[in-house]
Amino acid sequence: MVKIRLRRMGAKKAPFYRIVVADSRYPRDGRFIEEIGTYNPLKEPSEIVVNAESAKEWMSKGALPTDTVKRLFKQTGVL
Repeated sequence: MVKIRLRRMGAKKAPFYRIVVADSRYPRDGRFIEEIGTYNPLKEPSEIVVNAESAKEWMSKGALPTDTVKRLFKQTGVL
């Protein structure tokens, strides 16, 4: 099963996330298929950059966004 989820980057106590398309069997920060955006919760307001075209294409192919990614997509207007 393919999922759209967050991949944690950044230093300790300073999280930065990449929104990636990955097989659900891969580890959270492991291998992924494609990077489709970024999420920086430390900026005020939090910075979300998403390639909407890629996100919609992957969802049409059956990729499921996680709950957090779904919330981010709603904020940016992808869903």
